[in-house]
Amino acid sequence: MKITIVGTGYVGLVTGTCLAEMGNEVLCLDVDPRKIDMLNGGEIPIFEPGLEAMVQKNCREGRLRFTTDIEESAQYGILQFIAVGTPPDEDGSADLQYVLTAARNIGRYMTHDLTIVDKSTVPVGTASRVKAVVQEELKNRGLKLSFSVASNPEFLKEGAAIEDFMRPDRIIIGADDDAAIQRLRALYAPFQRNHERVLVMDISSAELTKYAANAMLATRISFMNELAQLAEKLGADIEHVRQGVGSDIRIGYHFLYAGCGYGGSCFPKDVQALQRRALDEGVKLRIIDAVQQVNEEQKHVLVDKVLQRFGQDLKGLRFALWGLAFKPNTDDMREAPSRTVITRLLKHGATICAYDPAAMQEARRVFKDNQGLTYSVSAMDALESADALIIVTEWKSFQSPDFFLIASKLRQPVIFDGRNLYEPQEMLRAGFEYHAIGRRMP
Repeated sequence: MKITIVGTGYVGLVTGTCLAEMGNEVLCLDVDPRKIDMLNGGEIPIFEPGLEAMVQKNCREGRLRFTTDIEESAQYGILQFIAVGTPPDEDGSADLQYVLTAARNIGRYMTHDLTIVDKSTVPVGTASRVKAVVQEELKNRGLKLSFSVASNPEFLKEGAAIEDFMRPDRIIIGADDDAAIQRLRALYAPFQRNHERVLVMDISSAELTKYAANAMLATRISFMNELAQLAEKLGADIEHVRQGVGSDIRIGYHFLYAGCGYGGSCFPKDVQALQRRALDEGVKLRIIDAVQQVNEEQKHVLVDKVLQRFGQDLKGLRFALWGLAFKPNTDDMREAPSRTVITRLLKHGATICAYDPAAMQEARRVFKDNQGLTYSVSAMDALESADALIIVTEWKSFQSPDFFLIASKLRQPVIFDGRNLYEPQEMLRAGFEYHAIGRRMP
């Protein structure tokens, strides 16, 4: 099947590459010539395990191509996936200008019947707006080509996107056109040989499903973070609570870890967009309001603990910080808790030496040449002469370190753990003063 992917960001590049991997002929469009030059040179503009090798393989075998030619892309695929960004607008709603521009370009240059697929995370009603702008362009051209619009939201986790795409939990198809449904069923047939994963529904339900899924996951995180604060007051241990709650099969263990808040390109943006869309319809989502508020407050918990321990004036104090990305296996720092932690520590006069396996280049872009922030070549080197270690991201390489080496490098054996990586009793035995999130201290 010939497929066009509009947008080579995270979703577009993963989608296009994985579809090419299954034998489809894929043309990816992006208006950024530097990005296309990079991709055509075998490099990728994002960090995602396994993706670069898969891109190189499918380019080499002729199934995956990249272009800046809008006309060529609109005339190529029988399926036209729109996978462009939907950043938050000033009022928190999803900004659809890139989605609608992509749709307008398809209408302006298409030469055959096709199906347009909204892969971007978009609010309910977007498919209708896409259909309207394509119809407008065809009318301007005096053409009566047949086309349909479908919703096929993505459910990819950064750091595990290839696995999520190749072995999906579910494949949502929102469509009211039989031809569009059959095309998408045929496209995804190789991904569900083991069992049926396709769920076909109306377009509005498909559009809402994506927001509902992310809002539910964000809710679980904020719920546990709020309980963690209560656990500290009551002398309970949030990790024991997590195990007790998660063992109920109606609840399960996923997304029940207390920590220093969620970030990234999806949860914060999608929660805001869902709130805004509900307000447009006169509905106040009180639970979702609380989820967002709790998360913003949770990003400050680590620094609050630091200030409680060292005082408000941190001048002359140096902190090692492990983890800059909002989660492991990505270099994405959008809405990352590390940004809040670093900004507040610097404001209180501290200096910071940070390390992250993937996100240090992105951190340099975010924080520019801030003199109070330096970067280390390794996690252990960051500890040199630091007054405490602050852990913000749960990279695997941080989970079983040499504690004796850590203690020897720190001025004081103090750890602030924003991801509850270690057991309090073990830290006490190792001679550390350990501050975690909602853990019971011996």
